[in-house]
Amino acid sequence: MQLLVVVLNDVDKLESLLKEFINIGIKGATVIDSTGMARVLHDDLDNIPIFGSIKMFINENYPYNKTIFVVLNDNQLQPAIKAIKKTLGDLSKPDAGILFTIPVNYIEGINI
Repeated sequence: MQLLVVVLNDVDKLESLLKEFINIGIKGATVIDSTGMARVLHDDLDNIPIFGSIKMFINENYPYNKTIFVVLNDNQLQPAIKAIKKTLGDLSKPDAGILFTIPVNYIEGINI
């Protein structure tokens, strides 16, 4: 099993992504509001050398993110990633979002 974590910058795409998950059989996810470090430090970025250039990449249209947590069977992982890329597009572009997985060794409380 895997924990799939998606940080979604364009919150307007949240509903579309969750519908894509439903279409491929993913029936549950947890969604929380989140804010990235660069956004929190936005006003102080000019004073931090490594972050000074990051300031120009921060999209003011999206002041916060949505972080989605989904526990998946291993066979659900690739379809989920495909659904994410279909909805969000190229994740290497600025403000698209990020995704990563973490192995899950034990779970109680849900049936997947």
